[in-house]
Amino acid sequence: MRRKIACLLLCLPVLAAAVCAEQPAKPKLVEFTTTLGRIKVRLYDETPQHRDNFVKLVNEGFYDGLLFHRVIKNFMAQAGDPNSRECDSTERLGTGGLDYTVPAEIVFPQLYHKRGALAAARLGDVVNPERASSACQFYLVQGKKYGEQELNEIEHRINMVLRAAKPFKFTEAQRLQYGMFGGTPHLDGQYTVFGEIVEGFDVLDKICAVETGQADRPVDDVRIIRARVVRR
Repeated sequence: MRRKIACLLLCLPVLAAAVCAEQPAKPKLVEFTTTLGRIKVRLYDETPQHRDNFVKLVNEGFYDGLLFHRVIKNFMAQAGDPNSRECDSTERLGTGGLDYTVPAEIVFPQLYHKRGALAAARLGDVVNPERASSACQFYLVQGKKYGEQELNEIEHRINMVLRAAKPFKFTEAQRLQYGMFGGTPHLDGQYTVFGEIVEGFDVLDKICAVETGQADRPVDDVRIIRARVVRR
């Protein structure tokens, strides 16, 4: 009997370790405190290079003080230009960056441009055929709702761009998402989507509703006060 008890006690740490090993890792969450409220995003594990780079920049305080320098209603809000930290109201923003890019991680059609998607900005295909992402600039998708015919037309254009052996078709879930909640489906398959908003959709709507001027820059600055990695 004693031998059985001793054997069981020896096995318990092994069993506990096995249970812990089976538990999935908690998702990475980042919270932006902006001048118009807070937005929390979840980063995708399917795009590890973008996830890890974003977390690194957040932990370094890179995004603290930067502007949402380009905002288009029913489309998206873009931020991450380091030149926006200290600039005057007339400066044209959007060209700033870091001395490296992040290789494309376009996991499509699994990850797509639904409302609330977090995606990486990049240079155009002519100068960037590999579709590598900016190391720091990102955008949050507000988008709009699309009807079936509009999605059919976008589907056709995506196939013209991708020229895949098997024609692309939106899934029923994607059509439902774009029809009921909105997004920017015309960007699918061309930019890396690496996260999504989990809290703060109302704040995104506030940002996208501000008055803008030249180059879609908000007339009154919308600033990221602080970005930080959070537990939940």
